[in-house]
Amino acid sequence: MPGHFEPLPGGGAAVALDDVEISIIRSLAVQLMELIGPGPAEDASGDPLAELFAEGPSEPPSDPVLRRLFPDAYGDPGRSASAKEAEEQRAHSAEFRRYTENDLRAGKRENALAVIRSLDALAPAGAGGSVLELAPEESRQWLGALNDLRLAIGSRLEIGDEDDNELLLHLPDEDPRKPMVMAYLWLGGLQETLVSTLMP
Repeated sequence: MPGHFEPLPGGGAAVALDDVEISIIRSLAVQLMELIGPGPAEDASGDPLAELFAEGPSEPPSDPVLRRLFPDAYGDPGRSASAKEAEEQRAHSAEFRRYTENDLRAGKRENALAVIRSLDALAPAGAGGSVLELAPEESRQWLGALNDLRLAIGSRLEIGDEDDNELLLHLPDEDPRKPMVMAYLWLGGLQETLVSTLMP
């Protein structure tokens, strides 16, 4: 079990984590929540339903990590489009973003918060580490959060494809990107084994 998730009888998953691993995942999840930001403020009337009808932003985020987490819904960056097609795609993306981004942000915040809470609930790790046990729904939240963390780190490292992964594996130890590369690869292993526990 060390370093990878294993399925639990009846559903869910378990992984053994030491104190350093717990600290790394928790710190990254907190940073992700800070990056995503708070939810839309409740309106002045105090109506809790108002948030359901609040419109989100129509422009893509300026931060490249947030652009990766909340990409435009329309348009293929690898395909050239005419000026008219590009303008239509921008308009469709803006409308889609306005009505979906708040919910997407809330879901990503909830997933990151579920990771933090489950780690905080662990007993202090002994010599063999602590065993984190996740119910099926918690596993799905962890999977979403691990994916978001990898997207965020990959964006900061400017990882575009599998060839970049291969190059990053051979970074010298003195390269300042090395710790984040190691975290990126480790989270990828956790994500892959967690996916396998959710397979029927």
